[in-house]
Amino acid sequence: MSPAGWEAVIGLEVHCELLTATKLFCGCRNAFGDEPNTNVCPVCLGLPGSLPVLNERAVEFAMRIGTALNCEIRPSVFHRKNYFYPDMPKDYQISQYDEPINVDGWLELPDSTRVGIVRAHIEEDTGKTTHVGGGGRIHDAAHALVDYNRAGVPLVEIVSAPDIRSADQARLYAAELRAILVASGASDGRMEEGSMRVDANVSVRRYGSDEMGTRCEVKNLNSLRSLGRAIEHEIGRQVAVVESGGAVAQQTRHWDEAKGVTVALRSKEEAFDYRYFPEPDLVPLAPDRSFRQRAVAGMGPMPAERRRRLVALLAGEVSASGLDQVATVVELDLDGLVAAAIEAGIGPALALARTANEAAADAEGTRHLDPGAYVKWLRMENDGILSATQAKAVLAELLDRGGDPAEIAAAKGFEAMAEDSLVAVVGEVVTRSPAEWERYCQGDEKLAQFFIGQVMKATRGKASGKAVVAELKRLSAGA
Repeated sequence: MSPAGWEAVIGLEVHCELLTATKLFCGCRNAFGDEPNTNVCPVCLGLPGSLPVLNERAVEFAMRIGTALNCEIRPSVFHRKNYFYPDMPKDYQISQYDEPINVDGWLELPDSTRVGIVRAHIEEDTGKTTHVGGGGRIHDAAHALVDYNRAGVPLVEIVSAPDIRSADQARLYAAELRAILVASGASDGRMEEGSMRVDANVSVRRYGSDEMGTRCEVKNLNSLRSLGRAIEHEIGRQVAVVESGGAVAQQTRHWDEAKGVTVALRSKEEAFDYRYFPEPDLVPLAPDRSFRQRAVAGMGPMPAERRRRLVALLAGEVSASGLDQVATVVELDLDGLVAAAIEAGIGPALALARTANEAAADAEGTRHLDPGAYVKWLRMENDGILSATQAKAVLAELLDRGGDPAEIAAAKGFEAMAEDSLVAVVGEVVTRSPAEWERYCQGDEKLAQFFIGQVMKATRGKASGKAVVAELKRLSAGA
């Protein structure tokens, strides 16, 4: 939330590395974590006489991203962006400037809000500099180490419109964008490895004003948590500056994770500072219709479409908490399990709740889970063979080791209570709780949970909650 009377205006620039086998303009291997300076050649080291050759696969991935973000795909031109890059030997970056490949798109958030996409253009990555000593910052370091393995790795930079109004919305946007990148097959979206990095442009203005404030760019945020914290701090900092009578300086700033503050790096560059001019060693990029169709062929549905499909399977009407559960299972790629269960006749509410809670708690275990075994497990709870407590214990082992849920339940001694035994236990619990029973019979259905808890305690978790409710209704009808 912005301070009272103020509104934040936020735009994000997201750099995502593409999942190509080789770099953007040469045949060097594109891989994370290799021995430093082993994936290099004259082209990515910028040696005299070397010439770039465009990676066709990178263009295909860029068009996939543009398609997924509802962009218009246009003919484009590569430019040289001149800047002092300490980890880019040729001291310029090949990028796209005023004629990018993807323009004028939008991204839909889980709450159906749309954020505009200004452009999503192709460029090459820089190398990586490690500052040794002084806490890893350049001003206090004893020396620096440069790894050129990343120099020349293909990137797509995705620039949003300034449509974001809070740190929470920024996190939602970044999470949704990451899911789209992964679903498109163009990137793995691993922020912890630098495959996806976020720069946040933040400004503030009086609430209700149409004027744009002076923006500051917070660079290289490599986690959703850091993104949110940095934006919240920057909003508060800028508001404090203006309210104290000062003026916000247009700057590029660094996020200090340990101290929880942004720190000025340099004055913010403008386009003219980079002295863009067309890259003379590359021809304009103009993929024809068949090339575009080939590039996007085989792309699966994007997260927003998968959420809509799941909501439709859930009979179309879902509560706010249900929508959160839908977003969770889609984000974790578990919506296929929910769909399989519903199509097999499992109650939609049970299928969604168990997947969004118990299965999602061990998302890694679900990667090796047999959908048939998962449906069989859900059916055992759905039909009252397993209580909720027993079902959770069976799922834990199913996720850990796999196997047949019925065999796991038998090995644990989980058996459904005989109907006459359950009737007797419910009757005893009702007799011991006359006040609660009277209120339940008068229509206070919330007390069903009280009775279920008492029966579970008496049966050591063997009773089925569904069977307990059925027996309570039978008893109350005759009361």
